[in-house]
Amino acid sequence: MRHRDDNKKEAIIEATIHLVNEIGFASCSISKIAKRARVSPATIYVYFTNKEDLIVSTYVEIKKSMGVALTKDYDPSLPIRDRLWRFWTNTFTHISRYPQHFFYSEQFSNSPFTSLVKSEELDTYFDPLHSTVRSGIEQKIIKDVPHDVLAVFMFYPILLLANHKFCTTFESSDDQIRLAFDMAWDAIRL
Repeated sequence: MRHRDDNKKEAIIEATIHLVNEIGFASCSISKIAKRARVSPATIYVYFTNKEDLIVSTYVEIKKSMGVALTKDYDPSLPIRDRLWRFWTNTFTHISRYPQHFFYSEQFSNSPFTSLVKSEELDTYFDPLHSTVRSGIEQKIIKDVPHDVLAVFMFYPILLLANHKFCTTFESSDDQIRLAFDMAWDAIRL
């Protein structure tokens, strides 16, 4: 039995991200991923059951990483607006730093693979955000509308602004990021 090596696993995940972004899920094969990761195809099977497991696991790793980044320096004693500001800027920073991961997750989110993800596996990484939103609704600071609607107005602007494919002329200065947040905040607050 082969020993697991975290560096090899990370190389496989990164190769999967970049290759899927370049050629898509259907064209991506274990042999192509192995070649890109500079490992043998057999090595991939040490970490993942099959291509489907690799694709889903890669997405789960990206979302976990996003959850950790989003909740960095979380302070539940801050006012709701300040907590959301921190989540927002953390998200912007993370997406800007790892655009390939974001592109992969967007592609994955629009694929049939989403049905294979156990959402409860990821929910805990986003609990501080969810509890902040619930508190904001309970305190009558945030509009009491479905969470999907809130997410569209609160977080989709930052997802688009951080995505240079969509917003090619956006200047990511502190003033512009603050302006965008203020507009998103105005959309969800009571």
